[in-house]
Amino acid sequence: MKGISSKVVKGLPAGAVLKCADNTKAKELMIIGVVGYKGVRGRYPAAGVGDMVICSVKKGGPTVKGTVVKAVIIRQRKEYKRANGWRVSFEDNAAVLVNDEGLPLGTEVKGVVAKEVVERYPKVGTIAAGVV
Repeated sequence: MKGISSKVVKGLPAGAVLKCADNTKAKELMIIGVVGYKGVRGRYPAAGVGDMVICSVKKGGPTVKGTVVKAVIIRQRKEYKRANGWRVSFEDNAAVLVNDEGLPLGTEVKGVVAKEVVERYPKVGTIAAGVV
């Protein structure tokens, strides 16, 4: 996994509910695991902006509801610090559905995407409305 330039705080533990920000039929996702997480016994796996997570679709169309999918977190409420000293936070927690290689399943993203996500997953940045 490619490194990113910011020190992203892992503000979304397992069990957190995310908004699905792409045009797939999924509307609401719940984190059930974090790809590549190596943790401590008894600690919940947590993720932040730019991390790939395993999610369960809680709300959405009948074809996707209840399925297990992979997603990339594009926004988080918990603020994190960038290398230039800025602190960034968003007004919601959101993710985009991706396949195993990190290519997005949807064709457009609603809202903005963090710069750290575009560094790690450039294809998500190409379908985004804006990058912050």
